[in-house]
Amino acid sequence: MKQTVVLLCSLLLLISCKSKSPESSVITVKPDEVEAIKKDRAYELGKRLLEACNTSRFKAFSANEATDKVRQNATRDKISSVCKKINQRNGRFLGLTLLEVTHNKATDDYIFRYAIAYEKKLFKRELFVTVNHENKVSAIATKEVPTKPL
Repeated sequence: MKQTVVLLCSLLLLISCKSKSPESSVITVKPDEVEAIKKDRAYELGKRLLEACNTSRFKAFSANEATDKVRQNATRDKISSVCKKINQRNGRFLGLTLLEVTHNKATDDYIFRYAIAYEKKLFKRELFVTVNHENKVSAIATKEVPTKPL
């Protein structure tokens, strides 16, 4: 009987203790609060990459614009294969609209999320461009946004 009471009390004590949630290191930032060079770099490189799908001409990223990892992954062959799939599904690229900017305090990276406008409005896509503390693009990715059922 004593053991069950002690066990029950310790269980209640354990349940009643609240753990503190760690402070998030990723915050949403207003676009006005971000340095102009970071905003411009993200927009220009993202637009250049997506316009390559329209023109079939891609100007490679320089060492000042992007990290080595991004430059190695952004080859003409990879870009053309991705563009072929996107063009069939979405049509021609029209433009970018900035949706959100998030700042990762731990790594000092800014992640720019853009809505991509295409001719065909059936499928929505978003572009994510990450700019690091050196003002270089350290990641660039596009993904399809799933449609929500009515």
